[in-house]
Amino acid sequence: MSIRLQTDGSSSELLRFDLHTHSVHSDGTTTPSEISQLAASLGLAGFALTDHDTTEGWEEARAAASAAGLAFLPGMEITTLHEGRSTHLLAYGLDPSHEDLNIALARVRESRVGRAREMVRRLGVDYDIVWETVNAEGSARTVGRPHIADALVTAGYFADRTAAFADVLRPGSPYYLPTYAIDTVEAIRMVRDAGGVAVLAHPAAGRHRRAVDLSALATLVDAGLWGIELDHPENRSEWIPVLAEFADAHGLQVTGASDYHGAGKANLLGEHTSSAAIWEAIRGQVAVPS
Repeated sequence: MSIRLQTDGSSSELLRFDLHTHSVHSDGTTTPSEISQLAASLGLAGFALTDHDTTEGWEEARAAASAAGLAFLPGMEITTLHEGRSTHLLAYGLDPSHEDLNIALARVRESRVGRAREMVRRLGVDYDIVWETVNAEGSARTVGRPHIADALVTAGYFADRTAAFADVLRPGSPYYLPTYAIDTVEAIRMVRDAGGVAVLAHPAAGRHRRAVDLSALATLVDAGLWGIELDHPENRSEWIPVLAEFADAHGLQVTGASDYHGAGKANLLGEHTSSAAIWEAIRGQVAVPS
């Protein structure tokens, strides 16, 4: 059973933290405040907000967590690419004013919008959806395929996001377009330069044909990767042992998190978590610990 953070540090072995959540500022369906309220109701000690390529929700999440008596860790999930593989990087506690990183993230967000517009145009030939529906909330969020999926679901073409992703939004679909992603090694360097900690997200997710390659992982470790998210609901269990052995041999910290998206995914907040030791290890070395 989890309990919330105690000021005297007691029962720290029971404290659980969800290090991977998304809000309406990217492709989640709940606000940072709602995530905080749910985390408190579940007895979590704290959470990290890790919206895609943006820090927009940090202030709301920080205030809501404080009001609920929760610990908060600012973060983001950065869109990166390594050796042709889509590789998402969780970045915690980085300085949001870091110039190089901000330039790179702005390029990612701009590419996402251009890609989404063109995918909607292509889909609009066969499906009754328009850009104004997909981007109804304007530029306050990081637009991506999940928002196109939502428009298709609302229009009655698919039952949910998963069904849309498996069909018209999948790579190889005539409607699909790739998007710009930062080189993963370069992203790790920028995160470290910005005073943050870099963790490889869901390296064994079932949507990939295989787990991340160990030689590729070694390259990321050499670049300064701090941790690897092995305890994740979408990781395939049969791929985990080899990655866990590698992590142990190379000093990678193993993290756990839900990758919560509200109604956007089946993942439940707090179903996978990290310990107080991992939480404090991250907070102890980042530029922005809360």
